Amino acid sequence: MKKTYIFQVLFTLSLFALQMNSLQAQGCVAVRPMGCGGSTGNSGTFLMDKGDWQASVLFRYFESFRHFRGDVEESERVELGTQVINDAKAIDLSLSHAFSQRFSVTASLPLIFNDRSSLYEHYGNSLNSNPDQLRFHTSSSGIGDLRLSGSYWLLDPAKSMKRNLAVGLGIKLPTGDSNVQDEFHKRNNDGTDYTIVKAVDQSIQLGDGGVGITLDLQGYTLLAKKFSLYFNGFYMSNPQEVNKTVGRTLNANSSLSDSINQFHSIADQFAVRVGASYVLWPAKGLVFSLGMRAEGVPSKDLIGGSWGFRRPGYIISAEPGISFQHGNFGFNASVPYALYRNRVKSVSDLADPSGQRHGDAAFADYLVNAGVTYRFAKKHKMMDHIPMFQDVAPPTN
Repeated sequence: MKKTYIFQVLFTLSLFALQMNSLQAQGCVAVRPMGCGGSTGNSGTFLMDKGDWQASVLFRYFESFRHFRGDVEESERVELGTQVINDAKAIDLSLSHAFSQRFSVTASLPLIFNDRSSLYEHYGNSLNSNPDQLRFHTSSSGIGDLRLSGSYWLLDPAKSMKRNLAVGLGIKLPTGDSNVQDEFHKRNNDGTDYTIVKAVDQSIQLGDGGVGITLDLQGYTLLAKKFSLYFNGFYMSNPQEVNKTVGRTLNANSSLSDSINQFHSIADQFAVRVGASYVLWPAKGLVFSLGMRAEGVPSKDLIGGSWGFRRPGYIISAEPGISFQHGNFGFNASVPYALYRNRVKSVSDLADPSGQRHGDAAFADYLVNAGVTYRFAKKHKMMDHIPMFQDVAPPTN
């Protein structure tokens, strides 16, 4: 029995079905899609042999349009047609290399394509300023922020095939443009249209403009022959406070909240996932997974200041997924569906003396993920060596 490949697919049962090489909240809560792991940046590098390479491509899509203030949905926005709609697509490209069975490194870079339509950023939401309720678009496209990370398994896979824990540490580099500009439509007093050029909304900027430090954990335990549990945790700390993107122009009448929001914040972000996976079709390596997922942006950063404009909040989702693996090729897909959404108060909201200020944010109902992976390694018949894909008892160590 080839223990390397036994462990590889054991972990696949837990994580590969729900591989998430990028973290992206579903809406205006501006979690940067920069190749950071919602599960881990190294998902899918399950104990590669020394010298192996692995390439992966992950496609993501969501459309946000449901506005929340706190955890209360402002359903009238959709009914009146004044909702903001973010249409976000991304292709995450990752390349991993194993220096040993326990230690691997990964580089991840997203290609991002965003479209945002609204009324309020242009003519306005009201019938007085926008009697025809005209909606205009802004967009951004290009590379996002690059992530470089390393991951190390704490237990020797040869001695612990039923459970293990990996710790990852990395750096996020500001390769994505954090000050994408586009045209915004305005109306003269005589009703004629004109445009101004300024920064697009923070939620569709390609990058955040700062250097971040990432920490992720991934673990699993095999409970039965075809049943396992998984856990992923991720946190990105952004010590830098603000970037150079102007969010609000100040004047003599500007409030403290306006001052806080003058520039875009470079915010921390986080994700936690937990769930179970089950082998549906051992002969074909078909696995189904179901779990819970929480992700978002905190109001205040762990390190450094929290000045600047941000829409903090979080989403809790149910996350079903399915994966297929044969030889060196793998496919996975998941559709996290939002169960709870909360746009929490930002630093500028908290600075309001009246205590009444509470900004809103738009969220999606679901997120679509689909990815393919190919390992450049010696070809082998992995499934022939895995107890859970055979009619025998799993290892007991």
